[in-house]
Amino acid sequence: MAFDYKKEYKEFYMPKRVPAIVTVPEMNYIAVQGSGDPNEEGGEYKESIGLLYAIAFTIKMSKKGSRQIEGYFDYVVPPLEGFWWQDGVEGIDYSHKESFQWISVIRLPDFVTKEDFEWAVSEATAKKKQDFSKVEFLTYNEGLCVQCMHIGPYDDEPKTVEAMHHFMKEQGCVLDITDQRFHHEIYLSDARRVAPEKRKTVIRHPIRKRG
Repeated sequence: MAFDYKKEYKEFYMPKRVPAIVTVPEMNYIAVQGSGDPNEEGGEYKESIGLLYAIAFTIKMSKKGSRQIEGYFDYVVPPLEGFWWQDGVEGIDYSHKESFQWISVIRLPDFVTKEDFEWAVSEATAKKKQDFSKVEFLTYNEGLCVQCMHIGPYDDEPKTVEAMHHFMKEQGCVLDITDQRFHHEIYLSDARRVAPEKRKTVIRHPIRKRG
């Protein structure tokens, strides 16, 4: 059976609907950075998702080609994630999506090296005749965070965020969003197929101990 990160690491991918504090270890990602409204048809964000999945599946299906990645095991491609921010805004202002800055990511299995990643970019470029120059290998150590499962439309996230921040303060912590630590979302539902009121999204914010 294929290794499923959502099931094996439930503390990171399947939190409860009440806030909790978690320490997230360093992980490697396929990443594309951009800006603008994610809902824009034909926009930069939707293009980024196509780029990410092309590389993710090139790596996953490498077992059937000439590249035998050392340590490879069969796995389910992890869910789409996103780091979000807006210049000059503390937190996220959902009423001005046009000012979003984002890094869209998909987690890489630990056995994938930067060299394996670069091979996948080269392979996808040759096979798909497409420009993958925006795609990067990102190593990110998220550290101490507060997180919660949000069920419902993305625009309703502020209610969940408010509960997270209240819990964080009760635990003696303060918000630590910086130019290196971001509002983080993990998308467990396909927005094209799941009604807004049923969508599951992990929301995670970086924090630090007060004082």
